[in-house]
Amino acid sequence: MRRPFHATACRAAAIALVFGLGLGGEAASAAAPPPPVVSVVIVKPRKVYQQDSFIGRIQAAHIVNLVPRVTGYLEQRQFRQGAEVRKGQLLYVIEPGPYQAAFDQAKANVADAQATLDNAKLTLERAAKLLHTPAGRQSTYDDDRAAAESAAAKLQAAEAARETAAINLAYTEIRAPLDGRIGASAVNVGNVVGPNTGTLATVVSQDPMNIVFSMPTRDAIRLGDQLAKQGGLAGVVLRVKLPDGRLDPQKGTLDFTGNQISASTDSLAMQGTIPNPVIKGLGKARTSDRMLTSGEFVTVIVRSRTPEQKIVLPRDAVLADQVGDYVLTVGKDGKVARTDVKLASTTPATATIARGLAIGAKVIVDGIEKVHPGVKANAKVIPSPATPG
Repeated sequence: MRRPFHATACRAAAIALVFGLGLGGEAASAAAPPPPVVSVVIVKPRKVYQQDSFIGRIQAAHIVNLVPRVTGYLEQRQFRQGAEVRKGQLLYVIEPGPYQAAFDQAKANVADAQATLDNAKLTLERAAKLLHTPAGRQSTYDDDRAAAESAAAKLQAAEAARETAAINLAYTEIRAPLDGRIGASAVNVGNVVGPNTGTLATVVSQDPMNIVFSMPTRDAIRLGDQLAKQGGLAGVVLRVKLPDGRLDPQKGTLDFTGNQISASTDSLAMQGTIPNPVIKGLGKARTSDRMLTSGEFVTVIVRSRTPEQKIVLPRDAVLADQVGDYVLTVGKDGKVARTDVKLASTTPATATIARGLAIGAKVIVDGIEKVHPGVKANAKVIPSPATPG
């Protein structure tokens, strides 16, 4: 009586088991998706220029204020405001008439003193010849010698006065003391000017320019080590980035480093020099068309002259937590692993690795958010980033 029911139940159980196994297989398949695809770069050393950026300022090598040395009527202004001038170029003329007259008078006084001296010498010679004769007297000789020496001294005084008059006459012409760009004139023709007038105009040298900046002590120590290996100050190159983000094509040199650390900023003063030629390609070039201006704030890039073998990664590939900096790598078994690294330097685009990565390792640079240590990933190799500097 129970066998038919038992046979039917067994068949139903078998069908249910097969059906259940089918569902379980599909569920297992749905729970195991393929490994996520990530982009990786192969770690290999490359030539890298070590560089750092600091805030600095452009400073003219020479800034000269033109101040009148004599008092008089300003007769001429011989320059265009804002133009570049050459050393020795005539800029201002102060009324020369009174100083020319004083010079002429001084020359006449010299001639008169010279004539007096010549006559005194002749008189002294005659007295010397008569000294050992009955007509000669020692007192007469002594008086004539004193008169000759007095005449010589008066000649020297007259010559000094003539030189003073010549200097004052020369001061009526104010000339450019150096090559540079002149600013606005503080006075107009027709005014009376003198030593108390103050600055008439300022001449600022244009080429080359100085670069002044401060470097934190930590960076200064590292730079010192670098310079020791690369031959001193000649081991680095200076570049300048303008406030609008443009990079000056000229390359500068580091001239000197300060001799003491600033107690207020914990930094070391630095100064370099960079060419500042006239910009070409602006049609008819003007001497005032230059890249750098004295007093301008810029970003100073201090770069090593000789490259070193370093490992460079995209900046986004380097992660950080409380332990430190690290990257995610893909091993030969396809599993993702955390690798701690030490950074040498960074830019907004790249990170230079000092240590922690083995040559040939695969570092994840894209798709990091898809994986974590321990999971498998499908690594797709892409080209390494451009070398900084």
